[in-house]
Amino acid sequence: GVLAVEDAALFTCTAPCSSLTQANVPLKSGTMINDEGETVDLYIPRKCSWTNKLIHARDFASVQINIGHLDESGIFNGKYSTFALAGKVRSMGEADSALDILWDKKKESISDF
Repeated sequence: GVLAVEDAALFTCTAPCSSLTQANVPLKSGTMINDEGETVDLYIPRKCSWTNKLIHARDFASVQINIGHLDESGIFNGKYSTFALAGKVRSMGEADSALDILWDKKKESISDF
């Protein structure tokens, strides 16, 4: 089968397009249905941890960092805190100080420390 241009941007056809099942075909409302029949979002936006603004899908300079939690002896205990920084914060050179301040605030609220 032939895919329309707007459909081709939503998923990659790895099998012959005529063999696609209903589970792989995106709905017109911008959602997809997985193999179990559940509706799945195509894109979940992130918010910058420093500015609280949405990070756009085309912000290729943005990063998401996981900082691991340590126990009393300095060994990773399997827990972590996630911070997302927008590309604008990074381009202005504020990422280092922003991450330091964010971690200090988060560290106070974690009971592990």
